[in-house]
Amino acid sequence: MQVLKNKCEYNQLSILDGLELLNAEYHTLDFPFHTHNTFNIALILNTTFSIKLSDKLLKAPRGAISVVNPNEVHATPCDKDFGNSFFTYYISPEVVKTFNNNEDVFFVNKVIYDHDLFNELYFLSQNFKNNTINFEPRLIKALKKLISQYGVKQEFKHKTTRLFQSFINETSLSTFSLDKTSSQFGLNKYKFIRLFKQETGLTPNNYVLLKRIEKSKQLLKEGSPIFNAAIDSGFYDTPHFYRNFKRYTGVTPLVFQNAYLL
Repeated sequence: MQVLKNKCEYNQLSILDGLELLNAEYHTLDFPFHTHNTFNIALILNTTFSIKLSDKLLKAPRGAISVVNPNEVHATPCDKDFGNSFFTYYISPEVVKTFNNNEDVFFVNKVIYDHDLFNELYFLSQNFKNNTINFEPRLIKALKKLISQYGVKQEFKHKTTRLFQSFINETSLSTFSLDKTSSQFGLNKYKFIRLFKQETGLTPNNYVLLKRIEKSKQLLKEGSPIFNAAIDSGFYDTPHFYRNFKRYTGVTPLVFQNAYLL
C-alpha cells in the first residue's frame, strides 16, 4: 500500500477580520474534543470525515461541507490508514452576523450536501493567493448562500451553569491540579470530572489544555519566541508544547506563527 505523506498548511488573511485557512492533506492525527471561537467550514476532499459531538457521531463523505458552530464541543477522529484531506475556513461569528442582517446564525445540520456551493468554496480554497479572481467578493457571496439556505437565526445556547469553568478560568494554567481543584469543591476527582464534563462537554484536563493552546496562539501571533510561548502558557517544555499544539490545530507552532509574521 502506498504511504501518503501528511501535509498541513496554515494561512491567515487580512480580509474578513483575519480569515484563517487550514489545508490538511492525508491527516492521520485525531483532533481531540475541543472548541473554537469561530465557525469552522470544512470541505471534505477524500475519505469520509467523522465529527463527534457530545451526543452523536456524524459522517461527512467526500464532496460534503462540514460546519461546526463557535464554542460547539467536537472532535474529529481521522483515518489511520489513508488519512483525511480537508480544507477549513475559520470565520469570525461577528463577520457571519454581518452577512445575516446582524442576527446570530446557527447551523443545525453539520453536514451539508450542495454540489455547486462545494465547488465554489473549493475553487476559492485553491486560489486564495490569486489576485485576479476577486477572492473576497466571491467568498462573501458563497458564505451568504450558505447562511441563507442552511443557517437559522439563533445563537448557540451554552449551558447556564458555569461554576467550574469560572473557577478554572481564574486559576493559573501552569499550576492547575485536578486533585487540588476537586478538593476545593469538596468532591472526589471522579465526581468532579463527571460534573465538569456535564457542564462543559470537556474533561477538566482537556479544558485546561485547550486554554493553554489558546493563550499560546495569542502569544505566537504577537511574535513571542516559541519557547517563551510554551512556558508562558503553562507547558513544561517545547516538545510537549509542539505535540499538543499540533493535536489541537493540525499544524506546528512555527507554521502557525509564520502565517501571521511572514
